[in-house]
Amino acid sequence: MAKKIVIIGAVALGPKVACRLRRLDPDVGITLVDRDDLISYGGCGIPYYVGGDVNDLEDLYKTTSHALRDENFFKNIKGVEVLTCVEAVEIDRKNKQVLIRELKSGAPRQLDYDKLVLATGAQAIRPPFPGADLPGVFTISNLHDAEQIKRLMTQGKIGSAVVIGGGAIGLEISEALTDLWGIETTLIEMEDQVLPTLLGKCIARSVATELRRNGVNLMLAERVMKITGGAEHQGLEVYTSSASLQTDVVILAAGVKPNTDLAARAGIALGRSGGILVDRRLRTNDPDIYAGGDCIELRNLVSGENTLMALGSLANRQGRVIATNLSGGSSHFTGTVGTFCVKVFELGVCKAGLTYRQAKETGYDPVYSVVAQPDHAHFYPNAEFIYMSLVADRKSRKILGIEAAGRHGDGVKARVDTVAVMLKNGVDVDEVCCLETGYAPPFSSAMDVVNNAGNSLDNILAGMNRPIDAADFLVEF
Repeated sequence: MAKKIVIIGAVALGPKVACRLRRLDPDVGITLVDRDDLISYGGCGIPYYVGGDVNDLEDLYKTTSHALRDENFFKNIKGVEVLTCVEAVEIDRKNKQVLIRELKSGAPRQLDYDKLVLATGAQAIRPPFPGADLPGVFTISNLHDAEQIKRLMTQGKIGSAVVIGGGAIGLEISEALTDLWGIETTLIEMEDQVLPTLLGKCIARSVATELRRNGVNLMLAERVMKITGGAEHQGLEVYTSSASLQTDVVILAAGVKPNTDLAARAGIALGRSGGILVDRRLRTNDPDIYAGGDCIELRNLVSGENTLMALGSLANRQGRVIATNLSGGSSHFTGTVGTFCVKVFELGVCKAGLTYRQAKETGYDPVYSVVAQPDHAHFYPNAEFIYMSLVADRKSRKILGIEAAGRHGDGVKARVDTVAVMLKNGVDVDEVCCLETGYAPPFSSAMDVVNNAGNSLDNILAGMNRPIDAADFLVEF
């Protein structure tokens, strides 16, 4: 009898596991289960749909050959059974069964499995302040949220918006509201910088400048106390630690948390961060249950600590690993260096590894450099500055992290991706100084900005100079 594989969750990791597993094992039975009616879509594209860069919602769940990735696609093309609008209620590990319930009828059903995959993802955090669940207060966690917000905008019902949270999603949705729709947008962040878990202060300052330059009202070091209003034909009022703002809608972008309730009830081990614990083969403490994507803990290869990292890119790579192992192969996912990128209006922003603050909290004695240099030869037309920061450990000279921002986002990303590979291999400052890059005036300088970030850090470590940020410059000069 053919093996039965049940996959709970059908957005990113789940479909990846199903499709690769079908290629590797034509005979295995595969069932995808999801509580939504929309599956296998590019969730990271939601802000671009809201902002109009993606015109048609269906584009987010089409293949590159423009086939819709719906239930019929998986059934007829991939040979995968898909059960939508169905909730997984309980996992019976002893009898290898999943209890599911149809959301419309409430009818229960048992699914037998030989191997189970948890691809339950993450959910948007609703902060605990009063009013976070009022009408007119949205999250951006799925396509239904995006549809509702865009419908209100096209009907002319949104003239102002408050976005709570200065992480990547908060920045992307602020751009989406402001850039095309001209909505008066205020972004509130409780830390004193944007992207506080992803960037140091220097590069974050250039991102804040870009937001303000494009009309986003930025309120940093502000804590939201409550939201009031929300009745029909009535706006909302957001109260912060120092002000109050009237607005038509509020969008919560305060981060996400892993969906692990189902796993926890079944006795699947969780880590300190709240994600599911997995080994290098992405198996849980039950060898017949795998997990991946936004619901698991990952090892940070720079700090050595376990962390959460909700990225579609990682979920897809993990899906391939799980499928290989389910088919009898031996594949490993060793961890992450946290490579990340985001577009903020005309600015490409990228990061890998640890920030200065994270390195210090981890126990390193960090030192950093900050450089600004044209992304290609200064004499060739249309050069744009790249602002780059490099972090290293003072004693070992080991590179710990890189951050960069610039208007030619592809060039920024390529450089950070290069150093991300170096971070996985634990290289030191000297390797960055001597990193061999391709050179032609339209593409780079003879001494690339990555080399000069390393050279600057080398000088600092040698005691020849010291880093200075904008705040220090204003004081001293």
